[in-house]
Amino acid sequence: MSEQLTLTPRQRQDLRTIAGMIIPASDEYRVPGADDGIIQADIIATLGRDTKPVAAALDHLARLAGMPLVDLEPAARDGVARQFRSAGGVAAATLVRVVLQCYYRDDRVLRSLGLELRAPFPKGHVLPDGDWSLLDPVKARAGSLRRTP
Repeated sequence: MSEQLTLTPRQRQDLRTIAGMIIPASDEYRVPGADDGIIQADIIATLGRDTKPVAAALDHLARLAGMPLVDLEPAARDGVARQFRSAGGVAAATLVRVVLQCYYRDDRVLRSLGLELRAPFPKGHVLPDGDWSLLDPVKARAGSLRRTP
């Protein structure tokens, strides 16, 4: 059995629909939704190793919907999305991560956030100092990884 290397046309339609539900366009901030053509092209072009779990997530959505997600009424889509969010597991998390990472690297979105349109390195981005005491419970726990000899 060969591994799926791309999404089917139906999966692409459902991806566009669910992406627009995850991040809708905003006139107030003058940013596109994640269903924008440029962002969708970025998602498809950079799926790589995430293709299989994203396809599984989209197939799960289609099973819940009983038809292509785009063909459902908005209220029915919301119900399917709620079911999907509660039972989608790792595949659903991968789908959401892929949508978010492509959305937040779009130049229009970065401009709206007041960020420079550049790679984060070599200059880096300065983060404000936070409350490092929030990590104390993690530091206090015994290590959960096996130590090497």
